[in-house]
Amino acid sequence: MSESGHCTSIINLRYQDGSEGSRSNPAKFNNQDYAQLKDNSLRRGRLFVDNTFPPNNQSLGDLPDLSSWREAQVEWLRPADILKAQNINDEPIFCSKGASRFDFGQGSVGNCWFLAAISALTFHKSLMVQVVPMDQSFKNYTGIFHFRFWRFGKWVDVVIDDHLPTIDNKLLSVHAKSGNEFWVPLLEKAYAKVCGSYADMNAGLPSEACKDFSGGVHMTYKLREEHTAGHDDELWLALSRATGCNSMICCGTAQKGDKLVNTVAHTGLVDAHAYSVTAVTKVNYYGSEVMLVRVMNPWGRTEWNGKWSDKSDMWQRVSPEDQEKCSDRDDGEFWMELEDFCHYFMIVSICCENPNFIDGDLTCQWKCMVYDGSWVAGRSAGGNVSKSTFATNPQYRIQVTIIDEKEVDDKNILLSLMLKPKQQHRKQTRSEPIGLTLFKVPPGTPQGRLGDSFFRRNRPLKQTQTYTPERDLIEHHSLQPGEYVIVPSTMQPYVNGDFVLTVYSKSETKISPHDGHGDEDDDHDDHDDHKEEDLKLPETPDKDDDKKNETTEKDPTRSIFNRYADQRGELSARQLQKLLNDNFPHGTSSGFYFGLDTCRSMMAMVDTDQRMTTSFSEFSTLWKKIDEYQKLFQRSDLNNSGSLSDYELRKAIEAAGIDTNDGMVQLMMFRYSGYSYTSLESFITLMVRLDKMSNLFNDKASDGIIHMSWDEWSNAFMYN
Repeated sequence: MSESGHCTSIINLRYQDGSEGSRSNPAKFNNQDYAQLKDNSLRRGRLFVDNTFPPNNQSLGDLPDLSSWREAQVEWLRPADILKAQNINDEPIFCSKGASRFDFGQGSVGNCWFLAAISALTFHKSLMVQVVPMDQSFKNYTGIFHFRFWRFGKWVDVVIDDHLPTIDNKLLSVHAKSGNEFWVPLLEKAYAKVCGSYADMNAGLPSEACKDFSGGVHMTYKLREEHTAGHDDELWLALSRATGCNSMICCGTAQKGDKLVNTVAHTGLVDAHAYSVTAVTKVNYYGSEVMLVRVMNPWGRTEWNGKWSDKSDMWQRVSPEDQEKCSDRDDGEFWMELEDFCHYFMIVSICCENPNFIDGDLTCQWKCMVYDGSWVAGRSAGGNVSKSTFATNPQYRIQVTIIDEKEVDDKNILLSLMLKPKQQHRKQTRSEPIGLTLFKVPPGTPQGRLGDSFFRRNRPLKQTQTYTPERDLIEHHSLQPGEYVIVPSTMQPYVNGDFVLTVYSKSETKISPHDGHGDEDDDHDDHDDHKEEDLKLPETPDKDDDKKNETTEKDPTRSIFNRYADQRGELSARQLQKLLNDNFPHGTSSGFYFGLDTCRSMMAMVDTDQRMTTSFSEFSTLWKKIDEYQKLFQRSDLNNSGSLSDYELRKAIEAAGIDTNDGMVQLMMFRYSGYSYTSLESFITLMVRLDKMSNLFNDKASDGIIHMSWDEWSNAFMYN
């Protein structure tokens, strides 16, 4: 097995060159175009202010170590003003003489995990310039900068202004040691924007940031377990391969007691703290080879004081060549023996663009395929393998062609499953336990989705299925040639969520996704299996039949209405809410549901007599529209993901005969869904309101202009 050479990159194989989300064409975070915004600022002669991440306490968040009275003293200043307040005559610069792990030190935000990842990033210039565009400077200054991160399947370009939080004229968070260099504080601000606020960066694992810097594969090793099991040689091999593959390597110490506090132990190490691993080497000590690990504290100070530390006299007993590896300076970087490293550190994580570091085969060109999928309650959220609904989960049938028979237990398939967050703020994200289940598909099995009978007759490849709330679930498999099916799932059924499944393979593989949204080829091998049925809403009555239907209990619409209506034959907002959530496939158990305010809004849209209740006639109108928009939603969901992208939403609105534009679509998505996709419930609410506003405009407009009295205006736009 090759142990030297250059690690091949696979990251560009994930996208067609130039497609949105690729390295060369990252998606615009918050729909902000850096070049356009900078050009506008230059033309207007104004410094840019980012209203989506404003320079105030909203963006700072509730920092745990900052009291309210100190928080009130935080002042947001631009770099030149910070230097002026510190009586520094130098001009601000973006980056001087290239980025280095010695450029910065941690501040008052508990984000050592993020800064440790930056330290690891500085070793990898190609990734560094991808994350931190180095063509930025304070020349042609407009107060705007941008950075790039890999977020859940695609690269995004994040725009910020250069207001930075200060307290007592000093940067509150990370600071540059040179005083006037600002690439790290600005990078930190961009990541804080992605997380939701500076406070949302408090506490985390370096592997999270490393993933966002590369989109790569990460592996985590529990050090004491590896050492106790006698796996020091295997761990050393993994670290050596990782450094040879240009990996980002970080490690962390355990917390002391029940509280997450950064106390400095007698060893000089900081409890509950993240570090980066910057090198590994062997030295000859009295005829024996000693394995050493070089570690970096993101504080930029406070070092290990045990064996092989900067001041250890053990360095005087090695060759002059080995002595040059040690520098006695209080810069936060130090050496320690592998045995001590395993004893005092809890975990080490390795992240690389390429899985080659796992087995050291640096010549292998891995293939990579990325799939965006979703679990939709009632359609494709089947839960774990013990649930009767398991077969409704998304399925990915994969044909494996080659395995290296010479390599024992050759890991030829690697899987990554990430659950996309629903919340904007990182600390508010509650991850559902997710898992991957693999089955061998027998030869001769018909193509398409596999139904209940298949999963009843066949056992998973692994006897024990693991479900984890971790952000990124990684599994590597040794699969013999043949066909398999990969089933990503949540532990419990009826849990809504979007995910990214990445499949890495050592050879060309054919993958057929079956996401459970409209497949017609379900379970060809057993006609007795239950097939997923499309929602069929009861037919709604015509207006001329209202009277007849009001006395016909056999009418399904009337039956549903009567179960929830009061004694006057009308629905309140709460009764309408219960009716919709009880009788709609995406009820309250799915995570998406019709909220009370949404139901008041829909009620107002069809409230022709303005009694602030819903009669059967008005409910029939609304039910008919729900049926119509549900069908429009399904036709517009081109990738069968269970949600609409901005493109699909625009096409759906146009299909309804309503004119719109890209800007309005973005605003409507923000107002009615709040995410980068629009669910069925949000779409129905949006369309009911848009339909009423469109009809109102067409009724009142003359030559494209609408004339309304104050009463008409207030009635139309306040009661909706």
